[in-house]
Amino acid sequence: MLRQYELVDRVLDYDPDADEALLNRAYVFSMQAHGSQKRASGDPYFSHPIEVAGILTDLRLDAETIATAILHDTVEDTLTTPEEIERLFGPNVARLVDGVTKLSRIEAQSDNERAAENLRKFLLAMSDDIRVLLVKLADRLHNMRTLHHIAKPEKRRRIARETMDIYAPLAERVGMYEFMKEMQTLAFREIEPEAFESVTRRLAQLKEGGGDRIAKIASGVKLLLGRAGIDAEVGGREKHPYSIWRKMAGRHISFEQLSDIMAFRVVVGSDEECYRALGAIHRRWPMVPGRFKDYISTPKRNGYRSLHTSVIHAENTRVEIQIRSKTMHAEAEFGLAAHWAYKEGTRAEVGGSGDHSWIRDLVEILDTAATPEELLEHTRMAMYADRIFAFTPKGELTQLPKGATPIDFAYAVHTDLGDQAVGAKINGRVVPLSTVIENGDQVAILRSKAQEPQPAWLDVAITGKALAAIRRHLRHKERDEHLKLGRKLLDDIIARLPATLAADATDHALRRLKLVDEAALLIAIARHTLTDGAVMEALMPGSAGADMAAAAPQVQAISIKGLTPGVAFDLATCCHPVPGDRIVGLRRPDAGIEVHAIECAVLAELADRSAEETDWLDLGWGDGADGAVARVSVMVRNEPGALGLVASVIGQHKANIINLRLDTRDTRFHTNTIDVEVHDLAQLLRLMAALRAADAVHAVERI
Repeated sequence: MLRQYELVDRVLDYDPDADEALLNRAYVFSMQAHGSQKRASGDPYFSHPIEVAGILTDLRLDAETIATAILHDTVEDTLTTPEEIERLFGPNVARLVDGVTKLSRIEAQSDNERAAENLRKFLLAMSDDIRVLLVKLADRLHNMRTLHHIAKPEKRRRIARETMDIYAPLAERVGMYEFMKEMQTLAFREIEPEAFESVTRRLAQLKEGGGDRIAKIASGVKLLLGRAGIDAEVGGREKHPYSIWRKMAGRHISFEQLSDIMAFRVVVGSDEECYRALGAIHRRWPMVPGRFKDYISTPKRNGYRSLHTSVIHAENTRVEIQIRSKTMHAEAEFGLAAHWAYKEGTRAEVGGSGDHSWIRDLVEILDTAATPEELLEHTRMAMYADRIFAFTPKGELTQLPKGATPIDFAYAVHTDLGDQAVGAKINGRVVPLSTVIENGDQVAILRSKAQEPQPAWLDVAITGKALAAIRRHLRHKERDEHLKLGRKLLDDIIARLPATLAADATDHALRRLKLVDEAALLIAIARHTLTDGAVMEALMPGSAGADMAAAAPQVQAISIKGLTPGVAFDLATCCHPVPGDRIVGLRRPDAGIEVHAIECAVLAELADRSAEETDWLDLGWGDGADGAVARVSVMVRNEPGALGLVASVIGQHKANIINLRLDTRDTRFHTNTIDVEVHDLAQLLRLMAALRAADAVHAVERI
């Protein structure tokens, strides 16, 4: 453990103007606050915050950040209050400590809720001052280094998994690659101990068998560049175990089949020399196609710049080479922390999230996630993915994960653009919104103010930001539609009551049902978490009796006009009702209404099987109802052009083919099931009559 004077001297070495008194006060206060507390290893607890501070001195961070590291556990693990920290160390340090502090005292119902709440507070604090993230990463790194002292295996695995899913990707996002690699290696050892042991054993065997092969290759690269007039520092290493294992798992190959397990770093004097070095290397050794990446002209989202290439070296050995300038190397070593390094006695500006727009994306996810599970899922998606580059029509660069679609691109540019997307152009060609964007594509989003996010987009989008925004919109839409449906159902219930309601009947009913407001009542009715009888009894005690219900007047069918299929109700796929069909609704607790045509063959079976849990509603389409999808079976002659004729007839009648499936085929006929979008039953009947009149059609039936 670092002594007090050793820690202070480390800071003064790179910042002679640092607030020495602040560091001394923080050291003494933290030691006294933690007192006799012990860690799982048996060491004094105070050793942990000091080691965290020591890690941050290697990154040359400012005195406020070092003091925060020393104090970061005092509020959580001692009797110290945030007010006391602010009084003794100032508002900046107090704000940073509060940002790092975990919410260990919250009363959560599950590990996911606790983890999500901790993550929520941490990300909000990080967006305000990125130094919170630097302290947290150092804190997590030291905890991972001492993880083996924790006795419970399940706790070790939980911490390791959280590190792999959240903190290692965060370290990567701010360019702190050494932090990321060490976290991944330590977490990998805990999560997959057998795989870790296998990879490290084989790496050791390879090192023994190959002798100083890495040194020889590095020396050869340096000699080659020297002959080209380029002064370069060249170093080499094996890739870390988790990186190797991930490649083995991703490519489904064995360790022996993995050829690129060595990586070399070439550090030169300038950007120009980076490209000269690349040319010299490619002239000497053949390049592996598809393995060259220019992060100088198109930096990573975290600001990382370098040239990456893989070449075939001697004996068909494939090696990766990274080429960068000294400035790029410093930024790659320290990542975001390089912005707080002391250069020529002048400290860079601190605080704020700078140009790291991904932090804003994470904060936006905080605002849209409805559940702890959703927050954790979307945050992992936003942080942990391989990236591609795509361009707007104006040439602006947007980074996305591999597999992203125009929906993801639109939400990455702006949430409103995503909400209003109706189509896309990739490289000038109109494509579906489900098209996967390739690296370097130019993407233009077609928008309409009449558009809104669709449920089907959840199967297309892959980024956390897009999924969070879509789900938020759908939740709001679902609530609005449940309020509309609940109002119609409540009016129906009131119409069946034996007498007129008193003016304050609804207020009394809410108290009896223990609901906060009328909106909660309407949603409960729509989702059938309250039965009609329970609502009647709450509105008018004694009214839910069988005799009174039987004497209630007949009411009109409840209209589903204005409600959206898939949100407040679902059109049954067994009978595919369309406007004009007589329909009924099947209600199940905590689910939407399932709408069936009255002639549906499975209706009786559904009623018998779930009679105790379900209610039936008399429904109507309402005037000018929107269209729906009908399913028809069309038997046509087995001859060229027959199916084209069917499609032509459907198009002439202004219907749209949604899906087509070949069911049976023989020498004379083949039968197809066709889903067609129609306005109403009348249009469907006209279409079926026209199909029957076609020469190539033998029979048409509605399914």
